[in-house]
Amino acid sequence: MTRPTEAAVLTVSAAGAVDAEVDAVVIGVHRDGDQLGLGPGAVGVDAALGGRLLDVLARLGASGVAGEVVKVATLGATTAPVVAAVGLGPVEPAPGAPAPHENYRRAAGAAIRALTGTDRVGLALVDSDPTLTQAVLEGAALAAYDFVQYKSELAPTYRPPVREIVYLADATGRGDVELQTETDRAKAVVDAVRLARDWINTPPNDLRPPTFAAQAAAAAVEAGLEVEVLDTDALVAGGYGGILAVGLGSAAGPQLVRIAWNPPESTKHVALVGKGITFDTGGISIKPAQGMQDMKSDMSGAAVVVATMTAIARLQPAVKVTAYVPMAENMPSGSAYRPGDVVTMYGGTRVEVLNTDAEGRMILADAIARAGEDSPDYIVETSTLTGGQIVSLGERISGVMGSDGLSGRVKDAGGRTGEPMWPMPLPDEVRSGMDSAIADVTQINAGFDRAGHMLQGGSFLSRFIPDGVEWVHIDIAGPSYNTKTPHGYTPKGGTGIPLRTLLALVEDIAREG
Repeated sequence: MTRPTEAAVLTVSAAGAVDAEVDAVVIGVHRDGDQLGLGPGAVGVDAALGGRLLDVLARLGASGVAGEVVKVATLGATTAPVVAAVGLGPVEPAPGAPAPHENYRRAAGAAIRALTGTDRVGLALVDSDPTLTQAVLEGAALAAYDFVQYKSELAPTYRPPVREIVYLADATGRGDVELQTETDRAKAVVDAVRLARDWINTPPNDLRPPTFAAQAAAAAVEAGLEVEVLDTDALVAGGYGGILAVGLGSAAGPQLVRIAWNPPESTKHVALVGKGITFDTGGISIKPAQGMQDMKSDMSGAAVVVATMTAIARLQPAVKVTAYVPMAENMPSGSAYRPGDVVTMYGGTRVEVLNTDAEGRMILADAIARAGEDSPDYIVETSTLTGGQIVSLGERISGVMGSDGLSGRVKDAGGRTGEPMWPMPLPDEVRSGMDSAIADVTQINAGFDRAGHMLQGGSFLSRFIPDGVEWVHIDIAGPSYNTKTPHGYTPKGGTGIPLRTLLALVEDIAREG
């Protein structure tokens, strides 16, 4: 990574939407039946414009549909020269519409993207609910992102993301100190997401396993966390057969990074595991050329888990959290593992390899087995594991498999944070279909049947979970990397999903056990 992307500055101002010293003010509008309606932060602006704001917006084609942004020149009626009205949708959301917090989060993001090239933007999407404030701040700051680190020069028409986002406190009914606390929390979350996005977007020649491990360790040390890095020699000595099988096809040797947050008052222990395949060719079972360039994102789970740990260090929840991050590059070569190999995993399980492109579960199984030795109460693993996730749930909903109770908590956390999850089953017939004739288990269905492909990945990983430990596998193959156009607060490229879900889950466990 040449340099980290520059984050937008988040600040709080006691000024209102009319007199704030900003270059643009964001207000909300919604649909009330056949009429446009103003959000609470827009009242002062409307008065300054002589009560004509709704009429002007309607003449400019505003409909109030969620995410629509219409800009109005204030012509000196307010300190800010521009007002950006962002649609919040109907007052009474239709079935299937985003929850109110996610609606505001997306609206703030859409407005900030529409104001690209603006230096300082004030947010008047106000409310007295602190969790709604948090959503607005997150959405705005997450949208102010653009990965242009590798451009030799920017085009004359290039417009940089918004530099400073100012939350306008005038109409919230809450004090600056309280709002600053929420702003600081949003900054901790957004900084972590940006870190994950930067890693995901970095070209694979600049983020091979040893480099990724070194950068992850450096970020953890800077955050004040305990770090242990096992290089290739240490993995050989420790018997990490799955990580080694995948990684030894590359000239850049595999690694395993362990990062720990251990507050003295903790009573529970959460293990986080993230897949770190820095590039996935498929190995001997090589992938088609089309789309292979996006396989630099196959380390999204690892990027998210490491970045989550940096946020945990800043927010300091009262729960022990340890991350286990296996890293490897899946390459075809004379030293690569082969279909037909039997690999002895960490802990002794023997796996018959049928497809070297099912490599993620190999490195994750070693990491999960290692995590189990530290006696966690919960194991939460996330990975870009299967194309079956995209077939089943699309590009924005992650698949969740594992213990019923923990899967439900993950789904709830994802719903609150705007990272939707859907629990999936792990049927006995999927598990039995992976029985090997010559070893303990195959990595995929022994008959090469792709039915339930996503479930096969979860079923394989379940064999490495210690007895009595609640666990969950989150398949983020689609949601982790946006190959389409930006939307809401989501840029093209790495998204940082499911970092905010993991953080919300850890904080839930800190509060409730």
